[in-house]
Amino acid sequence: MNEHQVDHIEMSIPAKAEYVGVVRLTISGIANRLGFSYDDIEDMKIAVAEACTNAVSHAYEDGGNVKIACDLFEDRIEIIIADEGQSFDSKELQGKLGPVDSKQPIGDMKEGGLGLFLISTLMDKVQIHDEAGVVLMMTKFLRKNEVEEHVDGISSLQSEQG
Repeated sequence: MNEHQVDHIEMSIPAKAEYVGVVRLTISGIANRLGFSYDDIEDMKIAVAEACTNAVSHAYEDGGNVKIACDLFEDRIEIIIADEGQSFDSKELQGKLGPVDSKQPIGDMKEGGLGLFLISTLMDKVQIHDEAGVVLMMTKFLRKNEVEEHVDGISSLQSEQG
């Protein structure tokens, strides 16, 4: 695994449902820039929306923010979604995160939908820390050969139709 971090992006949104779409679009744009396939980007958008919706629905009764960070590597993207009470140092978080057991309900993350089970199905690796609020780290690996095949498939399909 390549440990050379290329970029770090952070954003904070009000804990309101109308901002979840903004996060989906942001993740989609970043993943597209990195060269992820259409299918992988769609999976990430669903996983991020689910995590943000859970945070918005359950983490705050009277406002607050949800924080989102993306650590970009040459071979993967790591997306962190945290509530306002959490430290946001991703290196510090790494030591606290543990694997998700989809059979074990964790806090409110299971409520209001398929939650963690859906997220862990869509992403390559999902880790959670839930001592004082919830921090979720989701990883998706870049599969360069799949992207090339996908692009080739599109261009040959378009030339057949044209």
